[in-house]
Amino acid sequence: MLFKFKSKAAGDLIMLEPNGRRVLEIIGKDPGPKGIILPEEMPAATQALNAAIAREEAEQQAAIDEARAKGEVPPRFDGAVSLRQRAVPFLDMLQRCSSAGKEIVWGV
Repeated sequence: MLFKFKSKAAGDLIMLEPNGRRVLEIIGKDPGPKGIILPEEMPAATQALNAAIAREEAEQQAAIDEARAKGEVPPRFDGAVSLRQRAVPFLDMLQRCSSAGKEIVWGV
């Protein structure tokens, strides 16, 4: 399944199901087949996504620091696409739609 996010203020954004589901869960939305994000919900959604990105990056840095402290080889996260990389297009869409006062919908 794909999530196709649409708005009159931004181009369509397509995400694979696991990535779209994760983003929607982070911002407190039901990742069902249809939904809407209203302009008044967008600032809180942006803040939630940015907090989740910061948390993920802090956890990765803590794992690296812990491994170095033990004299081990630090873990590498290069192979995985980070939440920041996945969320940046969605954050851009949230910003554009919030500024324009337009909702974001999916599954319609």
